[in-house]
Amino acid sequence: MRRHILKFLPDHEAIRGNRWLAPFENTLLHPRLWHLNRRSAAGAVAAGLFCGLIPGPLQMLGAAVCALIFRVNLPLAMLTTLYTNPFTIVPLYIVAYAIGQWVLPGAHEHFVAPPEPGDAGLIAWMQALIDWMLGLGAPLAVGLVLLAAGLALAGYLLIRATWRIYLVRVWHQRRQRHRAT
Repeated sequence: MRRHILKFLPDHEAIRGNRWLAPFENTLLHPRLWHLNRRSAAGAVAAGLFCGLIPGPLQMLGAAVCALIFRVNLPLAMLTTLYTNPFTIVPLYIVAYAIGQWVLPGAHEHFVAPPEPGDAGLIAWMQALIDWMLGLGAPLAVGLVLLAAGLALAGYLLIRATWRIYLVRVWHQRRQRHRAT
């Protein structure tokens, strides 16, 4: 599994050769940002899930900054932010708003439906969606932070547990092969 993922990661020479990344070469070439182990993968998934709820195109930038700060796998952190897209962002924000209303009772008594994509185009719809989010205020802000933290914790624990189960299974298979010989 790990070998298959490593095929898609850029090598150090590709980063070193990119003129746009040259000023950040010392930071971006840190081995822990590119190494894939259970701690690095779990931290990267947690960072990506947390930053995936950042509004707008800042999700991957946020995941990259978190990966640099916490020294977790950079590509995996950025890739994990892709769970949010135009189809999933509205339901996630509705859940975040509901969490915010639960935590802050009485902040907003009624929910206003999100704007529907119309004939005006994607840019106009995105602007209407941003205006809708800003109108929801404190319940949405608190709910987003709580939902992001909950998703990050769940992703971290799930990756750690899955990796552990995989390793235990490989150890048992190795032991059985060793006993058979």
